[in-house]
Amino acid sequence: MLDADDVRRIALSFPETVEKQRWGHPTFDVAGRMFVTVPDDRTSFAVRCPRLERDELIAAEPEKFWVPKHEAGSNWVRARLGALEDADELHDILWDSWQQVAPPELSADVRG
Repeated sequence: MLDADDVRRIALSFPETVEKQRWGHPTFDVAGRMFVTVPDDRTSFAVRCPRLERDELIAAEPEKFWVPKHEAGSNWVRARLGALEDADELHDILWDSWQQVAPPELSADVRG
């Protein structure tokens, strides 16, 4: 089963990603902008997600994705690590969030 260490390993594999501590738990940034955080319980993680897409994700897979009430007005969604299919799915979710905040020139360099 996937865990918070998998989130860390994959997030740090992306270009120019740095880990920081915020609110007492690990967060991961690119170009000074946060793209993933692992809350205290370490059984889930939060990533950036446009609200329209977020609503679709939650409706399609409520066992996997949700938004706590205090984050309802944000562009973030949480995902349960135990509900993910595999590391490839985790990678894709983290990569999508990374691309939302990475500088265009950095993202273009990665796409090649």
